[in-house]
Amino acid sequence: METEEKKIYTIEDIARELGVSKTTVSRAISGKGRISQATRDRVRAFIKEHDYRPNVVAKGLAQRKTYNIALLMPKDYVATEFLFFKDCMNGICEMASSYEYDIIISMIDGADVSQIQRLEANRKVDGIIVSRAVVSSKVQKYLKNCKEPYILIGPSSDPEVPFVDNKNQEAGKELTSIMLMKGFRNLALLGGNQSYNVTGSRYQGFLEAHEEMGVSVNENLIFMDTDNQAAVSDAVKRLLEEGADGIVCMDDVICSMCLSSLREKKISVPAEIKIASMYDSKNLEYNNPPITSIRFDTVRLGKMACAKLLNILGEKPLEDTLTLNYQVMLRESTQ
Repeated sequence: METEEKKIYTIEDIARELGVSKTTVSRAISGKGRISQATRDRVRAFIKEHDYRPNVVAKGLAQRKTYNIALLMPKDYVATEFLFFKDCMNGICEMASSYEYDIIISMIDGADVSQIQRLEANRKVDGIIVSRAVVSSKVQKYLKNCKEPYILIGPSSDPEVPFVDNKNQEAGKELTSIMLMKGFRNLALLGGNQSYNVTGSRYQGFLEAHEEMGVSVNENLIFMDTDNQAAVSDAVKRLLEEGADGIVCMDDVICSMCLSSLREKKISVPAEIKIASMYDSKNLEYNNPPITSIRFDTVRLGKMACAKLLNILGEKPLEDTLTLNYQVMLRESTQ
């Protein structure tokens, strides 16, 4: 026996079945416009009974929207960054879905803007989320001059660029201040890629903590672009020769490489040197010993970025008004 195919209703079908106008049905669905409560309830009961779902394509055409948002991901991201991007993407997708938007992922190769040009030319998206803030980015410069609304994840010194960011500078300052208050006076800093704006934010927090505590920064203990094992190993060798009493790493990846180098040299943490990270991860939490780190809510960061873009697009997400916070997780590595 063949199953009868379920009918897919349109607004016109509903209007005809109920003997009302299409405008009345539209007003009942949207909740806008003047119709009686009885008529509104009657339309909604019919919709529920027949599992009517608005045609997003038709809705988009009527409102000149695609209901798509582009998420620009860096093609050069490394495997160790995957968890950050995954959590951030989860937050973006969750927020977009709640407002009936879909996410189109586009991998951007350095300064190549051809994919963005194609998205814009073909009117495939209503807005763009840029997932990494890069200093002097050609992508950012292009977006400022194109017609598509966009939001940046990460800090920007340009007042014309809308962005959402964790409190990296404030958190970096607090973590460094805690270590200085513990009596460390010769802190080393292992920094990340200087082309990323977040590196500048965390470095500024490190400097501000020293200035506020009246402790001089030892320039011989500042190491930037330590984004590979060779660079980290060289930095660890030099900071030990310089007599560093503590190490602050800008992120969990650098910290993991630093721990590996210290183990190679048979340097015990925290007995012989203390170490902390400006970004937490499960690896650092479950390390032996567990590493003092800053915990950010990356899923919420993604939600906030999407909420701000939706606000620009005319939606009114409540999440746009929320703030992003962090926690300093004090663990055995700085005891």
